Amino acid sequence: MRDIKVKICGLKSPQDVDAVAKAGASYAGFVFFPKSPRHVEITQARELALCAPVGLCKVALTVNADNEALDAITATVPLDMLQLHGNESPERVTEIKARYGLPVMKAIGVADAEDLQNIDLYSQVADQLLIDAKPPKNATLPGGNGLSFDWRLLAGRKYWQRPWMLAGGLNVANVAEAIKMTGARQVDVSSGVESEPGQKDHTLIAGFVDASRA
Repeated sequence: MRDIKVKICGLKSPQDVDAVAKAGASYAGFVFFPKSPRHVEITQARELALCAPVGLCKVALTVNADNEALDAITATVPLDMLQLHGNESPERVTEIKARYGLPVMKAIGVADAEDLQNIDLYSQVADQLLIDAKPPKNATLPGGNGLSFDWRLLAGRKYWQRPWMLAGGLNVANVAEAIKMTGARQVDVSSGVESEPGQKDHTLIAGFVDASRA
């Protein structure tokens, strides 16, 4: 069995958190983005975070959030990491790390080889990187669209300066092949373990974790 860390993002209920923990995932993601079907309010996220067992890393996904929004989230929700999934600059990543004292994961959209330059850029300032499919033009969501990219772009690129996580269109059927092709040691899934947008399927969660490590 492979030592692959799994992040399940977009949790909305205590039952979701329990399913993630029982499946053996390493990260639980809470989405703070009103346009997303996975969005949770701050008080709701606090309840979910308090349900998480010790050892399950609690991650807040935000999109171009200002200090006021981040202040409110971090003051109320017990978190272990911030995930920046917007167009945050390297300078903004550095500012957020300093202000909140939490590890920061920066999401980077990839569509072609040119986008890999951003991985090298952000690896200098972020604690972790999430390499995702670049959203289509005019998309309302920066992630969670169920889209993948050409994983061959990452082949042989296992040694960036920071730990990185593969995302974008992963599901039970393809995650093992994605890991084999990219050399990823961490994977992230949201829509790939849902019965409908925003509704997690607990059987799929368990199956995804198992498939990642088989």
